[in-house]
Amino acid sequence: MSDGFRRGDIVSYPYLWRWQVDENPDREHGEKDRPVCMILTIVDKQGLTHLLLLPISSKPPFDGQQAIEIPTLELRRAKLTGYARGWITISECNYDVLERSYYLDQSQAPIGRFSEAFLETIRKAFAPFLATGSARINRT
Repeated sequence: MSDGFRRGDIVSYPYLWRWQVDENPDREHGEKDRPVCMILTIVDKQGLTHLLLLPISSKPPFDGQQAIEIPTLELRRAKLTGYARGWITISECNYDVLERSYYLDQSQAPIGRFSEAFLETIRKAFAPFLATGSARINRT
């Protein structure tokens, strides 16, 4: 059981990819649960926790996606031991509100966590995509 989530936590989430939304704008569900990184967690004045979630994959990005390869040490820190190699997509994210989420199991404990140094690398690479506004897929 989680006592709350923090930036950098890795959790399981039914991530909805941009290409899935492009194919079907009414689609609400991802195909499967996958590890995601909570790149941003902000609690607002009402006590609601806003989340930006970046997907993690064992496959390299396809054309049109931008991703960072996850160093081996960070894969271990994140407890993604089944991954020989891993990538974190930075060109898109899912936005959700923890307390209102239909998708995130709030009772789960984080799988693992990335280091602060790697989170800063991710944040810098993700920032230009977030700034455009097109990266965010709303799950609320």
